[in-house]
Amino acid sequence: MDIRLPDGAVKQFKAPISVAELAASIGPGLAKAALAGRVDGKLVDTSHVIEQDANVAIVTARDAEGLDVIRHSTAHLLAYAVKELFPDAQVTIGPVIEDGFYYDFSYKRPFTPEDLAAIEQKMAEIAKKNEPVTRKLMPRDEAVKYFESIGEHYKAEIIASIPSTEDISLYTEGKFTDLCRGPHVPSTGRLGVFKLMKVAGAYWRGDSRNEMLQRIYGTAWTSKADLDLYLHRIEEAEKRDHRKLAKQLDLFHLQDESPGMVFWHPKGWALWQQVEQYMRTVYRDNGYQEIRCPQILDRSLWERSGHWQNFKDNMFTTESEKREFAVKPMNCPGHVLVFNSDLRSYRDLPIRYGEFGNCHRDEPSGALHGLMRVRGFTQDDAHIFCTEEQIESEVKAFNELALDVYRVFGFEHIDIKLALRPEPRLGDDATWDRAENALRDALRACGVQWTELPGEGAFYGPKVEYHLKDSLGRSWQCGTIQVDFQMPGRLGAEYVAADDTRKVPVMLHRAIVGSLERFIGILIEHYAGAFPLWLAPAQAVVMTITDRQRDYAERVAKALKAAGLRVQTDLRNEKISYKIREHSLQKLPYQLIVGDKEQEANTVAVRSRGGEDLGSMPIASLLARLQDEVAHRR
Repeated sequence: MDIRLPDGAVKQFKAPISVAELAASIGPGLAKAALAGRVDGKLVDTSHVIEQDANVAIVTARDAEGLDVIRHSTAHLLAYAVKELFPDAQVTIGPVIEDGFYYDFSYKRPFTPEDLAAIEQKMAEIAKKNEPVTRKLMPRDEAVKYFESIGEHYKAEIIASIPSTEDISLYTEGKFTDLCRGPHVPSTGRLGVFKLMKVAGAYWRGDSRNEMLQRIYGTAWTSKADLDLYLHRIEEAEKRDHRKLAKQLDLFHLQDESPGMVFWHPKGWALWQQVEQYMRTVYRDNGYQEIRCPQILDRSLWERSGHWQNFKDNMFTTESEKREFAVKPMNCPGHVLVFNSDLRSYRDLPIRYGEFGNCHRDEPSGALHGLMRVRGFTQDDAHIFCTEEQIESEVKAFNELALDVYRVFGFEHIDIKLALRPEPRLGDDATWDRAENALRDALRACGVQWTELPGEGAFYGPKVEYHLKDSLGRSWQCGTIQVDFQMPGRLGAEYVAADDTRKVPVMLHRAIVGSLERFIGILIEHYAGAFPLWLAPAQAVVMTITDRQRDYAERVAKALKAAGLRVQTDLRNEKISYKIREHSLQKLPYQLIVGDKEQEANTVAVRSRGGEDLGSMPIASLLARLQDEVAHRR
């Protein structure tokens, strides 16, 4: 039996061998570090037995997959500890999430902070015992009876929903057995760097008609240093929470009269306008024609596009004159109708339509989160109608444009991912092969590295995703470009080809910032509200030392406003130190102070946001400095 390792080496064995035994044959250090294995691309436990030729990698804590195994195993450790301390609690599900895990429990009373501390202590005790984690398979109906017999009705319900032909994978550590696909660490002693973070509510199966469960969130890492760094990042993230900063900086608010919709205040709307108007220049300078489509469209259109079958639970609907309509959750069908409004030739392609389209989606109330998850939002949405041969050049041009835009907004670290065919989906496998390979070819032409995400594509086509890393190292998926061979034909789009036949165009769905609401939320947290000059809602404040400078301060502000700058005045009869402190909290880029000396010299004393004294400047010099900084978007 030949086992090929990641470095190309081949090891031969005369009999089946487990992943753990393979690791030991390579070296004692690897045997000690092994958490799981990857056999022909499938992640398995170290106890998994290899019975034929295979490509095998040993997964350790250094691998991203290894960290996921640790976190998944720590979720089970959490459930084990809860059952030890609160035997009447029922366990439900406990998946890995970004930077950690959670587990949902049904219990007769709310868990307290003291409970969390006790649970964490019990987890540490179990980890120190280094109990083996073992896997076994059980027929479905037998597994249902087992969990019902121990009073775990939620687990029994989950298993009962699995086809009866499948065996159920169970993991046991000490006195605790749980349903799981795995893999898991070989023993609880591999766990130990973890912390429980908080308790929140969560409906069983995400349905508000079901019982409210208690969700315990935790995090787990491979080293104490990584855990400390993460906790510091969380502390910084709390300081930067865009909802807190929105209140401090008077940007926007949300309230129950319109759940998931944003009430923009003047300063917040000024920030919005800078983002939108800049993206409008991006449209204009790169061959996009801006259009505007209706908010409400007939149900039949959404049925033909495929959205009704795949997205109707997230759509707001209404009726008029016995016709059913949907408030648009996305802009693409409307753009196809604009394309269809005239006879198109191959010479017209590519046609690029852009729209700052308002969309509405009926998100669950429990999922709403400030600007990051809303029900009403605006996208910098565009659709490119082109031939199949033009896909590569259009994707390449979009990639360059998107990366340029992200740099302008202050994002330098971008991860590119390719999301592949999901279940369910429109179209046959051959069409999906063409679409996915078209995107792979385009990314190769761009000269970029990417990772692939099986099953994460849209129901109508695969997509390239752009994930931005902010100043805290958090990743945010914003931009996307998607290849769609389905929707244009379903909605009757066609063009006249060079041979005078009618052909269906390819449709590329693309956005750079995505939801403007969400992107602005990201910007607020990225900059902690201290925006660069070109984005800042208020770019400067002119402050008087005494009432004698009132008229001069107003003239200075008027001159700056006439040059297109967003300037405030503070003419109050307050101490200048008080004014400086107050406006520093508002994070304005510049504070312009005028006293008798400045008034006589026709200058202003300039302070930067960081408190640096830039000295006195003539108005013309100040204006040139600010205009240059805005023009270059530094």
